[in-house]
Parts: sequence; structure tokens; C-alpha cells
Amino acid sequence: MGIGTGTAIGVAGCTGGSGNGSGGDNDSGSNASGGGNDSSANASGGGGSTSGGQGTSGGSAQQSSGALTADGSSTVYPITSDGASVWNSNPPADDGEYWGSNDEGTAPGYEALGSPDMPMAEFFASIYGLDPYQVNVGLSHSGTGIEKLMNDQVDIGDSSAPVQDELPERESYDDFVDHVVGVDGQPVIVSQAIADAGVTKLTGEQLRGIYTGEITNWSEIDSYSGDDKEIQNICRAEGSGTDTAFRANFLGDPNAEIACSQRIGQNQQVRSTVLNSDNAIAYIALAFTGNGAPAIALELDGTTYELGKNLGSKDYPLSRDLHCYTWQDTSPKESAFINMLLTEFGQTQFVEANDYFKLPPNRREEERSKLAEPEKDIEYSGGNASSGNASSGNASSGNTSS
Repeated sequence: MGIGTGTAIGVAGCTGGSGNGSGGDNDSGSNASGGGNDSSANASGGGGSTSGGQGTSGGSAQQSSGALTADGSSTVYPITSDGASVWNSNPPADDGEYWGSNDEGTAPGYEALGSPDMPMAEFFASIYGLDPYQVNVGLSHSGTGIEKLMNDQVDIGDSSAPVQDELPERESYDDFVDHVVGVDGQPVIVSQAIADAGVTKLTGEQLRGIYTGEITNWSEIDSYSGDDKEIQNICRAEGSGTDTAFRANFLGDPNAEIACSQRIGQNQQVRSTVLNSDNAIAYIALAFTGNGAPAIALELDGTTYELGKNLGSKDYPLSRDLHCYTWQDTSPKESAFINMLLTEFGQTQFVEANDYFKLPPNRREEERSKLAEPEKDIEYSGGNASSGNASSGNASSGNTSS
């Protein structure tokens, strides 16, 4: 019961892959996700470009075809892309795996919605008086997604940094509507050889030294026991929300000077570079750690922050909100898809499943208040936040400390 291309909704945003580090070695960033079995969702743009835009085709074509489109951050991409994939396949209420329930199981979060006896996309679209439509998700950078949103090329701009940091010289941000859909506790990863040589934790002072150019060799790190080896300090491309957030939250300014051995376009490519190096360090999104790209602990102001423990804490400087921006207001079409991501179903299936932190119930309600007026009332029960994310900051669009 998949949805045809004539009524597509596209989401442009951060590039990414599915959770547990499966963003993986292959550069999947050249694909746009329309999800399901709809081959029209594949992007024709090239892969690996740091200028972004290899996701959905852009322009106004998706508008005239009835599509809701999005583009942007590689960090937000796993959430919106996976959400679009299930939305477009429109599983029936007896599916039991991705939606609904049967004798073999129940999809997580389904019962919190009252176990509706409707296919998935049909249910969420109907809340806003709509028929189901397709969602297409493009892959580029936060800055690219925001620019496309401003230029009426997409309906949703995915960003892993606040628009204020992406466009610091803009006089007004009133036209942007910020929808926070999850929280990323941005980790730092190193090459496996570096971790094996004893670097499993850095202090904040050491990490700043590496990214300001004051520390250039791994032998300068006390815990390192290997051979003399130059540090390959990898940065994300300028214009990426991950780079903007790292500089804003850790170096004190989104435009702070930063020392880089090389700048790399997207999270998948950063991960691949670290996997294929024996001297690298990089900042990355949570969904791309592990399996040969180990995340290290950070000791900051007497507290040690570790993957799987407390990276969602509001006190962790690299914790940040993940944004889906709309322009001027939020239409019923945009609202239906974003609302799905804000439910316990969406938070469990597409946020938590990609190793990000779910929003606590009070933040979900705050975000839901920014959506269009629904045509029917739904009781959103459930929604207990997983540990470490309930205090991840307020939902205001300008919050770079969350």
C-alpha cells in the first residue's frame, strides 16, 4: 500500500545513515530518500560533494507535483530519511513490525497512539484532513538545506545547528519556524590504532589544543603509548551544522578559527576517513560511531562524558538540538510529517533507533504547538524520555548549548 510519486512530500536535511554506526564506510550521501520501494526517490546528483545538494532534485518541481520536500544536514538525515521510508511504504495496521500490531508483535509506539486501525501515513495525514502523500528526503548540509528553504526549493530544511549560527549576518530570523525533533550528543572519534595505543579519553584542554593547532602530535598526549605520529585532525565542511555546532559549543564562536588537516563533506565520509587512517581524530554525529571508529570519553570541568552514558546531558558542551525548519509558517502537509516524528512512535522508531536522544514529553508538546491546527484530536500518551535527554535544553531556535 505504498504511496505514489504524484503526491510526494520531500524532506531536505542532514545526511546520515541508520543507527549503530551504519552510516558506514560507503558514501550513501549521494542518495535522496523517498523511502519504500519508490525508485523515484533516488537522487540524480553526484556523490561526495561538499557543496551539498545531492539529495532531492530541488527547484519547484516537487511543489507542483504535490511533494513536500526537504534537504540539509547529514546528522538529521537518518531521522527524516528513515521516517520517510516507512511513511512512503504506508504499512497497514496489521503489519506489526514497522506499524500496527499482529499476533507476532507490535510496532514500538503504536499503542501510545491508541492503536489506530489505519495504515501509517493515512493515519498521520488524516489528523490534518489530508490524504497520504510521499515524502522525499535529500542529503546535503545544514547550510544548504536552509538556503533551499529560503529559496522555496524545499518545504523543510534539516539542520544540526540553529539558523542563527548558520546565517549569523542575517538581520531577522522571524520567517524561520524551528521544529526540534531530537537531540544529538556529538561525540569525538579516533582511529582504532589511536584508541589501541591508549587514547580512550581526552580532556577539554587537550581537545581544544588539537583543534587550535597547539597540539600536533599524538606523543603530546600523556595516555598515548604508540610511535611518534602526527595528528590528523579532521573537520566537517564549512556550512555543515556539525562544524558550526562544534565551533559554537566547544570553541566559543560559530566562526572561531579551527585547525584542520582536512575538511570533509559529510558524516559518512568523515567516518570512512577515520576508518582508513591510523592517526585521525574527528567530531561527528552519534549515528556514525563504533565498528572501527571508537568514540572517546571527554573530561570537562571534572565530569567525564561517555558514549552510552551521559552525552545527552545539558551540561555536555557538544549536546545539540536537531532541527527541521519550515518557512514563515508550517503547512498541514509539513505538520503531518513533523508531528509523526514527535510522537512516541516516531521518537522511538526514527530518533532513538538512530542512537539520538528522544525529546521528553514536555518538549514534544512545545514543538507540537508550532504545527498547523489539526482537524481531529489525538491523545498522545506515553513518551517517557530515555535517560540523559530530558534536560537537553529548551526548544528555542537560538539555543546552541543544547
